[in-house]
Amino acid sequence: MSHEPHPRHPLNLPFFNNPWFGAAVLVVAGALQTLTLTPFNLWWLGPASIALILLVTVHQRPTALFRSGWLVGVGLFASGVSWIYISISEHGNTGTAVAVVLMALFIAGVALFHGLAFWFWGKLAKQNAIRRLLLFPAIWVLGDWLRNWLLTGFPWLYLGTAHTDGPLAGLAPVLGVHGVTFMITLTGVAAYAIAWLLLTGHRRYAGLTLMAGLLPWIVAPILHQVSWTQLDEEPVSVAAVQGNIPQQIKWDPEFQRKQMTTYLELSRDHWQKDLVLWPETAIPVPQDQAGELIHYINSQLGEQSTLITGIPWYGYSADVEDYTFHNSIMATGNGKGMYHKQKLVPFGEYVPMAGVLRGIIGFFDLPMSNFTPGPEYQSPLQANGTRVMPYICYEVTYPDFVAFNARDAGLLLTVSNDAWFGDSIGPLQHLQMARMRALETGRYMLRATNNGVTAIIDNRGRIRDRIPQFERAVLTGEAYSASGSTPYMQTGSWPVLTLAIILVVFVRERVIPRN
Repeated sequence: MSHEPHPRHPLNLPFFNNPWFGAAVLVVAGALQTLTLTPFNLWWLGPASIALILLVTVHQRPTALFRSGWLVGVGLFASGVSWIYISISEHGNTGTAVAVVLMALFIAGVALFHGLAFWFWGKLAKQNAIRRLLLFPAIWVLGDWLRNWLLTGFPWLYLGTAHTDGPLAGLAPVLGVHGVTFMITLTGVAAYAIAWLLLTGHRRYAGLTLMAGLLPWIVAPILHQVSWTQLDEEPVSVAAVQGNIPQQIKWDPEFQRKQMTTYLELSRDHWQKDLVLWPETAIPVPQDQAGELIHYINSQLGEQSTLITGIPWYGYSADVEDYTFHNSIMATGNGKGMYHKQKLVPFGEYVPMAGVLRGIIGFFDLPMSNFTPGPEYQSPLQANGTRVMPYICYEVTYPDFVAFNARDAGLLLTVSNDAWFGDSIGPLQHLQMARMRALETGRYMLRATNNGVTAIIDNRGRIRDRIPQFERAVLTGEAYSASGSTPYMQTGSWPVLTLAIILVVFVRERVIPRN
């Protein structure tokens, strides 16, 4: 039995020491964070979730914190990404039992990031409760950043994303989503600390803590009134086509001609728009086999019109020194450029350890799961003089990646095929992350998807118009190219990460003594 002392902790409520009750509270606290995001939009639950986590963990021994963090992660990902089951079961040619096991393994694996963050928290803070409170926002943000980067990254379910419509939205163009997350966790810590200080009779310090906790919520609405970028006076007319092609027949050779005919017919009355947008792999054959179709499209487009569409690319790649496939976007008509996707989805677009896993179950042999990542530092597409930076599906979830590549573009777009997620909250979460990227960069974001949600998002992250899911339709509207940069585009997440590292370095036992 461990004789490691508990940290000194005035809010150490006896029933929170019960391991089963404490575990249940941590799982619930993690699940509450899913409710902050769309379609629930209960953003105020973010700080409440953090305060609840602290009620269980601030008094815990350091050796118990890995398990506690993992339980928070399990609650978050089990509630927030359970749509992965649909991808595995319905579209991965996998039985129910195997799909459940794979989903559980994924949730348990991603939750390890929270477990590692909490373990590191305990190692740094030791038994001192004050040190734990000061370090918590830094540790949380560093854990999120690690999850964004390690093993290609899984930048999903960040607390800050909830504030596309929340009071902290004004911080996004300055600090990015990680900065907003930092402020949410700081608010939860402040709420916990205020209760602690009031219980111990330190009313003055409680008042100062309240002021510090409220400061981001006062500053953010003021910053939200600032126009960081300048929009062109003349709009770009847009027609975004949503074909609603069933995923089960997406790559069926017998259906390819009908699929392409669907997009041509839907676009028939819109060829004169400045920008016609088709979703990810709307043309389901490689570009070297689509010459006749591309020639026909060019003959239909107006003189000032550009089609941008998803299309597989096959050819010789100097990067891999071989012939390979890329998941790509091309511009044709009064535009030019080809973009190859850089951030590939594991198992959906490439199979890790393919030599070992392929052939074991159907999920490891999905159609078009042998793409190669595109090169870094690709130029924007050109569309009638407008520089357009594209992002394919998963790429729009990476905040720093989007902000860096947006610097040389006036307009952003993302194409996707969210049919993988079925009728779940996954596509709605994906849409909200695209909105956050528009807010961070101060640029319009055009979003074209196979079955929803196709939308025009303005430079403040607001949806100007959209097509409902599972409808075959065309969204028409206007977008404005932007010039200039937000502070976040210039610095990325480094100011917030630097602050977190400074806290980790200085808020240690040498600076804050054990007693």
